[in-house]
Amino acid sequence: MLKFSPIILAVLYALVMYRFSAWRTAKELDARSTELADPQLKKLTDRMAASLDLPRVRVHIYEIDPVNGLAAPDGRIFITRGFFRKYQNGEVTAEELASVIAHELGHVALGHSKRRMIDFSGQNALRTALAMVLSRFLPGVGVWIANGLTTLLAAKLSRSDEYEADEYAAALLTKAGIGVEPQKSLFHKLEALTQARSGAAPAWLMSHPKTEERIAALEKLETRWQS
Repeated sequence: MLKFSPIILAVLYALVMYRFSAWRTAKELDARSTELADPQLKKLTDRMAASLDLPRVRVHIYEIDPVNGLAAPDGRIFITRGFFRKYQNGEVTAEELASVIAHELGHVALGHSKRRMIDFSGQNALRTALAMVLSRFLPGVGVWIANGLTTLLAAKLSRSDEYEADEYAAALLTKAGIGVEPQKSLFHKLEALTQARSGAAPAWLMSHPKTEERIAALEKLETRWQS
């Protein structure tokens, strides 16, 4: 029984972390967000809603400065205040911001937003269990190995989710008559933002595939749809 205790403890830890993370995320978003009301964006989100046979697509502004989009575990879509300012200042077009909303809708529709919360808890549980086991055989370095393995796992899962959400957004934007070009042009802009910060990646690009790879994937989709 004792040999399985690290695994049992890790599973219990994962359950507690999942519940706590979901509660904390919902509380934070409720306290720091308001519903987005912009006539030009609403025209675009209404077109996407019609393509999805939905009455509307509701979007919220999350009052933080980093440029980011977010799909909450409860299915709500958020654009950060920093991202919305880029749109207000003319640095990002309405269609480009709509492509972010479509991307986040993809995360919700494909179950990524809930799965990410579970994955986060599971990764912490796996990290804890591995650290406990490896530390018995490799004192001092077991924790480092456990951290490295779980970090690689998390990065792989994140990249897969991003490609899937990109493809969903491309299909939705095409069906809504907006097209894929806003997605690609936004990727180019975010890459420029990364370079402007001397290599510091903006929040929206962290744990995401490389920009050129995402654009290439979209272009393959376009070619396939046109053939």
